[in-house]
Amino acid sequence: MTRSTWRIAALAGVASLVLAGCGGGGDAGSGAEAGGGNEAPSAAGSECTPPQAQATGSPSTAPLKIGSLLPETGSLAFLGPPEFAGVDVAVEEINGAGGVLGNPIEHLRGDSGDDTTDVANQTVDRQLAAGTQVIVGAAASGVSKLVIDKITGAGVVQFSPANTSDEFTCWQDAGMYFRTAPPDVLQGQALAQLITSDGGQRVAIMARNDPYGAGLADSAETNLVNAGIPQDQITKIIYDPNAASFNPEIDQVAQFNPDAIAVIGFDESKRILTRMNEVQIGPSQKAIYGTDGNMGNALGEGLPPGLLGGMKGTLPLTELSGAFRDRLMQQDPALTDFNYAAESYDAVIISALAAESVKSTNGADIATGINAITKDGEKCTDYAGCKAILDRGGDVDYDGATGTLDFTDAGEPGSGSYGVQTFTPENTISDDVTYIRVGAQG
Repeated sequence: MTRSTWRIAALAGVASLVLAGCGGGGDAGSGAEAGGGNEAPSAAGSECTPPQAQATGSPSTAPLKIGSLLPETGSLAFLGPPEFAGVDVAVEEINGAGGVLGNPIEHLRGDSGDDTTDVANQTVDRQLAAGTQVIVGAAASGVSKLVIDKITGAGVVQFSPANTSDEFTCWQDAGMYFRTAPPDVLQGQALAQLITSDGGQRVAIMARNDPYGAGLADSAETNLVNAGIPQDQITKIIYDPNAASFNPEIDQVAQFNPDAIAVIGFDESKRILTRMNEVQIGPSQKAIYGTDGNMGNALGEGLPPGLLGGMKGTLPLTELSGAFRDRLMQQDPALTDFNYAAESYDAVIISALAAESVKSTNGADIATGINAITKDGEKCTDYAGCKAILDRGGDVDYDGATGTLDFTDAGEPGSGSYGVQTFTPENTISDDVTYIRVGAQG
């Protein structure tokens, strides 16, 4: 399906939503977003023909170097450990199966910071100078917007495990940008379904003013209206995440008197939820919903006992096998969440398989093979098994730790798995997770 056709189908609500059973808490890769930066060349919601990478004509068999651009510092630092662990598990697996084109691959670890610093640009400069052909990251959409043109313009693949902003679907990236996280046009469907299935009829949306927050708020609003909630029963308030106080916006929500409130934010959500509780519109008084930017155990750290109890949220989440979780814990025994670990792992595996399939480690050559690795071939689920198919001249359809991928022409999943998680009275994420599959394939 072309990018524009897929988007029209998704926005029209041509989606299948399948509720799965409960699983263990944190059994997943999930993620969060940030905003800021320059305007996208083509805004979310636009029809577009996705650019496709062109082979260099000069294949290289040099060792594959994969850089990571993931948050060790900044507002999404809580996502860094599982993402780095996912990358490291993949590198270990690939090298254990003989590497890429007969050479072991190398991981050049790098911090992305957030969109308030220049950390990402400094990291990218170092990794480009070191000759990386693939950069895995960033976690935050706002950070990716700061560096995507630099990375893709250098003929290097940028492969995000966590960007969900719809703006990247139509980005003029020369076919060099990919992501394993589904775009927010799909999460908006999942969030709207969750709110309406809980009986929400008058809804307030508070969202941070960046590509992630504003884009997801728009998608959620559209899907709430499509679900039958009148427009005048929805209020959407976009806030400055760097503001000294969120009291004016919270007062607006209180005056609207909704029965359901969605908070689309990052670590500033702690201050927002604390104030909401003070004015009697917190989780103990209203149905409160979060999203991938705040649905993690880090949100509850330092908050008064019970403040988050009952708060629900959606986030890109795939039920992981116990064996995969064990491999992550071997890489980092301190892990408490597994958000976006699977997406990070899959980004590395797909990149390596693409290099094997095109017999080149040049970035642009790798990009020409990525979409095909995820669909329309012989099913395989690990690097060694997929490589064996390629070695005998076959085509592979890699279903990874995140499940079925089936990339669209835009280099992103055409469907998404979302978890519905709930905070306990101890301000921690419950072990009970409901899974929602949202798709717009055609």
